[in-house]
Amino acid sequence: MPVAAPALSWLAVAGRSSSSAMTRLMLGRTLERICKGVLLLCLLHFLIMMILYFDVYSQRFDLFSRFNNGRNGSRNNVSGAAGNGHHYYYYNLSRPNATLASYLATGEQLMPSVQPETNQTPSPKPLPPCPENPPGLVGRLLIEFSSQMTMERVQKENPNVTEGGRYTPPDCRPRWKVAIIIPFRHRENHLKYWLHYLHPILRRQRIDYGIYIINQLGEDTFNRAKLLNVGYTEALKDAEYDCFIFSDVDLIPMDDRNLYHCYDQPRHFAIAMDKFGFRLPYAGYFGGVSGLSKKQFLKINGFPNEYWGWGGEDDDIYNRITLNGMKVSRPDVRIGRYRMIKHERDKHNEPNPQRFNKIQNTKNTMKRDGISSLTYRVVQVKRYPLYTNISVEIGKPPPRPFKG
Repeated sequence: MPVAAPALSWLAVAGRSSSSAMTRLMLGRTLERICKGVLLLCLLHFLIMMILYFDVYSQRFDLFSRFNNGRNGSRNNVSGAAGNGHHYYYYNLSRPNATLASYLATGEQLMPSVQPETNQTPSPKPLPPCPENPPGLVGRLLIEFSSQMTMERVQKENPNVTEGGRYTPPDCRPRWKVAIIIPFRHRENHLKYWLHYLHPILRRQRIDYGIYIINQLGEDTFNRAKLLNVGYTEALKDAEYDCFIFSDVDLIPMDDRNLYHCYDQPRHFAIAMDKFGFRLPYAGYFGGVSGLSKKQFLKINGFPNEYWGWGGEDDDIYNRITLNGMKVSRPDVRIGRYRMIKHERDKHNEPNPQRFNKIQNTKNTMKRDGISSLTYRVVQVKRYPLYTNISVEIGKPPPRPFKG
């Protein structure tokens, strides 16, 4: 019996050792399976990443191929098929499930229908509107009349002005089409200076314009306002003008920011002449240079025809404007400055002694005396490089009432 106790003790130890070995064996197998599973997952992940990588790579290759094909096509077709309107498409046949037939079918859908080639030139793109404040304006100008002026010189200075004194901005679309009308007789020297200064100013202002000299033939009493009515009528026979600027030939603007186009209200441009100390002589003054749209002009029945001799017609026009519910607009006094070419008063243009009585009766006379009652005869129309000259006969003044 004393010998059996150690044997049992050994057996117990052996059993525990065997159980521990089995446990370790099972744990090792479990770890082995886990490692294999992780390895398989890693391999699967790698395969998926490779598939995605090659798919993206093929797309990028397709993109670059298209880019290179387009670039090479543009190089090769500068004077060839691309210049004739032909289009080239690149198809990547290495893409999955791609066949030549399928890409040809796709190409037929993408390619525009080919029209027979003609010799028609493409229509020009519409021009943008001209800016309200043209960028090329200078501002205050130095105006002098001491240097010798010739028509040849003025013509060389304005090569872009076409026959008849017409000009249109080449790079923008003006809002107004302007006829500039000058009543005229025996002022050739003044006209040279006027053209010398005004053509460059008007071109910088981006104005679509034509210049019309309305020359009164004969030596009868001068009638400025009637000549302006003639200019309005004759200019409309030449082009579809919608703005009319009436200017004396001896007045030159001293600032090109004084824009020669029409406004929402009748415009008085020459508000500060050197003759009047660069001030407006009185509130109702509308002389020198003025502008009206076609609609405004017709609303006042144009200008009076019965002011023979100097003075009064401008005040009559001012009355017509206010009596028809409009107001005179003016530029800033610093911009509306003008220089007048000094001269003696013309013969047969003496002050009109009836002007004050006529001005007081504007309300009664403006409906029957104006563009609606205008009569004249055109003798000659001649287009010079810098202006259009229209020589007219406008009749004679009625005999003055006898003072007894």
